[in-house]
Amino acid sequence: MNHSIRPLIAGNWKMNGLKASLAEFEAMLAGASNVVGKVDLLVCPPATLIAVFAEKSRGSKSLAIGGQDCHPKASGAHTGDISAEMLADAGASAVIVGHSERRADHGENDGLVRQKAEAAWRAGLTAIVCIGETQKQRDAGQTLEICCGQLGSSLPVGARADSLVVAYEPVWAIGTGVTPTTKDVKQIHQFIREFLIERFNGEGAKMRILYGGSVKPSNARELMAVANVNGALIGGASLKATDFLAIAADCP
Repeated sequence: MNHSIRPLIAGNWKMNGLKASLAEFEAMLAGASNVVGKVDLLVCPPATLIAVFAEKSRGSKSLAIGGQDCHPKASGAHTGDISAEMLADAGASAVIVGHSERRADHGENDGLVRQKAEAAWRAGLTAIVCIGETQKQRDAGQTLEICCGQLGSSLPVGARADSLVVAYEPVWAIGTGVTPTTKDVKQIHQFIREFLIERFNGEGAKMRILYGGSVKPSNARELMAVANVNGALIGGASLKATDFLAIAADCP
């Protein structure tokens, strides 16, 4: 981990969470003060809970709220979609775009992901852009090629360290319990860092690169210690306050 970059631990709740989940969120909020001195914490619940969670955390500087997706446009005839402006209005400060599940389930391509990142900026949100290869692509030795292509086409021009976060999530590791070796993670995060510096110069050197894919308390410390890993994007383990906060506590 680059110790000059403040780590970000982000929880992606995906399609999980009801009003009853407020108690778990309150436990996260209560425990966040114990780790806020060393990391930034972000929870991205389903859209139905963003306003509730944001209201509960109002005044707290220890735990921010984000969205899981947004539409490129600010408003209009787009039934079922949510704009970045709506997320901001509900109390979000960031939004995940280009998650592999959106790319796979909804056919989202790099161009659309870039438009969504630009929409996030338009609304004053930080864009967390996800990239990563499938098992088939990994087996074919295409990991760096795929990541390079996604970075090149998904990241908008003019990104700054305070407006863009990159999350590397190997698709084959998401929710499987399988994680890459620390050697693999180091190689890919170094590759991403070099790309960001070449593309965005000094800003690229300061951007946070998160690792995601079966991050849990048992492997967090090892993963967070890898060079150029500046935090984590967590799925299942972010649904439980004890696990989420344990991962945050394991940041160097």
